[in-house]
Amino acid sequence: MQIHLVDGTYELFRCFFGAPPSKGRDGNEVGAVRGLVATLLSLLRDEKTTHVAIAFDTVIESFRNQLFDGYKTSAGIDPNLWAQFPLAEEATRALGIVTWSMIDFEADDALATFAARAAEDKNVERILLCSPDKDLCQCVEDERVVLFDRKQQKILGRDAVKEKFGVLPASIPDLLGLVGDDADGIPGIPGWGMKSAATLLAEYGTLENIPSDPNAWKVKVRGADKLALELHDHRTDANLYKLLAILRRDVPLTETIEDLRWRGPQDSSALLALADKLGDKRMTERISDVFAAKG
Repeated sequence: MQIHLVDGTYELFRCFFGAPPSKGRDGNEVGAVRGLVATLLSLLRDEKTTHVAIAFDTVIESFRNQLFDGYKTSAGIDPNLWAQFPLAEEATRALGIVTWSMIDFEADDALATFAARAAEDKNVERILLCSPDKDLCQCVEDERVVLFDRKQQKILGRDAVKEKFGVLPASIPDLLGLVGDDADGIPGIPGWGMKSAATLLAEYGTLENIPSDPNAWKVKVRGADKLALELHDHRTDANLYKLLAILRRDVPLTETIEDLRWRGPQDSSALLALADKLGDKRMTERISDVFAAKG
């Protein structure tokens, strides 16, 4: 069996900027949700898709905002997109997909938690983290727990992560702690870029293991003296940024692996209400076709 764990926040953003706009019954914008339903039906149509869950950032802020004031917030999100978040969660539940609404944690934390849990089950052949988010690369384990970029149709296993970022999956939080992550509001350490950080982390594994004295470095990087000075002056910051980048594996999710088996919509009235809100009269028919095709 394969398990697909979908980053709902990313998918909704992608659909908002990629799918055509559309007005719902009440005149509000629903194009992103209609696009989300379409892309999820495409995923469910695949015969290899049997167990699915999706996670959303129900609120953008999380416990990480309490650790660092500069961490990402909902400020700046297009109101027409932000208004569709509740409807998106309503839609995935109406489709019969296990839906995790994150408030204290983030969607990535939920995906990381269940991926770790599922990896302990020998009956699970592969766990696909459906997102291109580099944060989730830290969850990759060989070719069994992988990142799946559905838009590019690319799978990143352990070797692919190493080739793309220059470090093994376990060092991704260290990499982000040093270079930062604009998407999450993590600034990184001044002067540190991907090449220098990856070179050192490939040798030392963690930022804590990087010697303070650049003369002790076993690998050569440009501007070593300056980089070492910046790390010395900002090591406490680097440790905090790394902490922000580490995904939690202890989100209290109650579902079992079998709970994630997609059995089609379970509440016909909720599905009809969703179709009405989206102004999509053929939606229920398309969903029924997908479910019937899966036998």
